[in-house]
Amino acid sequence: MTVTTPGDGSRTLPVRVELARQWRRRRTQVTLALFALLPVILWIAFSVGDAPDEGAAATSLTDLAQASGVNFAVFALFSSASFLFVVVVALFFGDTVASEASWSSLRYLLAIPVPRVRLLRQKAIVAALLSLATLVVLPLVAVLLGTLVYGAGDYLSPTGESLPYGTALVRIVLAVAYLAVHLLWVAGVATLLSVVTDAPLGAVGGAVLISILSQILDTVDALGSLRNLLPTHEVFAFADLLTLDVDGGDLARGVLSALVWCIAFGATAVWWFRRKDITS
Repeated sequence: MTVTTPGDGSRTLPVRVELARQWRRRRTQVTLALFALLPVILWIAFSVGDAPDEGAAATSLTDLAQASGVNFAVFALFSSASFLFVVVVALFFGDTVASEASWSSLRYLLAIPVPRVRLLRQKAIVAALLSLATLVVLPLVAVLLGTLVYGAGDYLSPTGESLPYGTALVRIVLAVAYLAVHLLWVAGVATLLSVVTDAPLGAVGGAVLISILSQILDTVDALGSLRNLLPTHEVFAFADLLTLDVDGGDLARGVLSALVWCIAFGATAVWWFRRKDITS
């Protein structure tokens, strides 16, 4: 006869096991491969497109994308920040619990026993690691490919400012770090939807739709200062990091907003999951 003690589940579902399990999934491999290929696709698009006029003034990041390797990487970041990165974070976090429920394996995990809060925490850690890997691989490949193709020149901004190549690399790293923190709100809402529904697609799609709705509302001037409360309001605040004189106001507000929303959604997810009737 086996006696179950409260500590029996404290070492179940280790991160390394769950990470290896998620890494073997075709979804994870395809997602990382696509983000690694995106800079290549952008390079091909620029190669087959019309070359920018040498005498024309550059007025956008698109015009300057081929100016240097760091410019190319910055363009890739801006192109992905408001949608593609949201999709990948929603994908990894929205799939955490809902996929187990859809496979009818959730109740078996809990019967091992894996405590509910631990299960949610371990899966969230793995989802965060995979999301971060995806966020890093895109600018990393973009910098390497861009430097190889366009050279290691200074970063040139549409406002006429420039940053040395080394300084620009450091700023890009900081921009990726900011985006990783900013996207915590997406992680929170996707996790909440994942414990509410048994359909992974519903959780992922719901998180993406909430992001799109927030971005639409952010364009409504009639909302005034209420737009500052929207989780997507400071998505492009990392642009301040690519200037000579960095103003950290928008960055700080973006970080604070992301943490508040993440904690609110995450705490609600834990509360809901602890009380949820598991039938699958």
